Amino acid sequence: MATKKSSVQAIRGMHDVLPEQTPRWQYAEKIIRKVLASYCYKEIRLPIVEKTELFKRSIGEVTDIVEKEMYTFDDRNNDSLTLRPEGTAGCLRASLEHGLLHNQVHRLWYYGPMFRHERPQKGRYRQFYQLGVETYGMSGSDIDAEIILLTDRLWKELGIRDKVRLELNSLGTTEERLVYRAKLVEYFKQHIEILDEDSLRRLETNPLRILDSKNKDLQSVISDAPELMDYLGEESRSHFESLTSMLDKLGIKYQLNSRLVRGLDYYGKTVFEWITDDLGAQGTICAGGRYDGLIEQLGGKANHAIGFAMGMERLLLLLEQLENLPIRRSVDVYMILVGTEAEKEGLPLAEFIRNEVGGIKLQVNCGGGSFKSQFKKADKSGAEYAVILGEDEVSRGEVSLKPLRADQEQKNMQRNDLIQLLRDKINSDIK
Repeated sequence: MATKKSSVQAIRGMHDVLPEQTPRWQYAEKIIRKVLASYCYKEIRLPIVEKTELFKRSIGEVTDIVEKEMYTFDDRNNDSLTLRPEGTAGCLRASLEHGLLHNQVHRLWYYGPMFRHERPQKGRYRQFYQLGVETYGMSGSDIDAEIILLTDRLWKELGIRDKVRLELNSLGTTEERLVYRAKLVEYFKQHIEILDEDSLRRLETNPLRILDSKNKDLQSVISDAPELMDYLGEESRSHFESLTSMLDKLGIKYQLNSRLVRGLDYYGKTVFEWITDDLGAQGTICAGGRYDGLIEQLGGKANHAIGFAMGMERLLLLLEQLENLPIRRSVDVYMILVGTEAEKEGLPLAEFIRNEVGGIKLQVNCGGGSFKSQFKKADKSGAEYAVILGEDEVSRGEVSLKPLRADQEQKNMQRNDLIQLLRDKINSDIK
């Protein structure tokens, strides 16, 4: 006996964004583009697939991302390729490949899906969307302050500034971290009996990551560990003090967090995270820092770089908590067509309205149906108005307009009067 085939479903951790959800995404994306443009950051569009070597060289072969989380495969030429787990390496690769870093400064941004094979949670998926910002060629703390200021403005524009806080630290230079690393390893070996499996592995590969452990049993040991700030040289201290001074002057509040290390090997000096307490354990919605050394690591000449990445899914979870987001409806006007002549006139009339009323969202009933069924569809669409075209309206060269969200009478009008009414309404909504 044949068994019924089960329907094909999405891959675990790779989710769909349904039509009723996309307006909130589009709203956030519109605000993001507006804020980035106001600081003169330029968009760069990057491949989703890169050579695996790029991420091994940039992220580090002994990180969780490279060891456990990357989607890596061999193509038909037996080249090892990887779906990008983050955007910084690809953006820097493109900038080096196209000569953007030679005696130039750049402020760039990109947006799109990233891929990591980790345990899916709310706001944390295997395919997730990320905004990335990268700046090149600027060594001073002023650009560090600018990208923090940019994110601060973004939260204000989105209406979530009161839901996030800024944490800040300095990782110093590579040489300073090596000295600190040795001290840290020495310290944790004195407490090796209470380290968990992850911490034992990191002790030999990336001991600074132990400081970022969420294991409650380790917190007392971590709190007593040596602090990196005590091992910073004069230049690193001066850079960090200059940054905090600028943030103070700008009125941007922050918390110093000596245990903030970030998860990737390439960070140095300034690191920061924007954190919320409204999303449980997945509290970081934006994080970044300075990564001057990565450019040489990928074959370029010594240069300066700082950037950040922002997870869209977590940002959208925050926006879901807000009431009355200023999101325009999906449909402004629904056109009801009753009768053969009206159906012939419907699409030309709709195009005339779209030509004359910029920005209007007009849905035409297609597929026929009774007046009653079409009216139900108009109401369900969320449209503010129904434009009704029947045999009588066609013969008189008129239309009927029925407000769907207000207790007002339906009325007949000339098409030019309809155009003026819709222009006024749409212009008012867009503003």
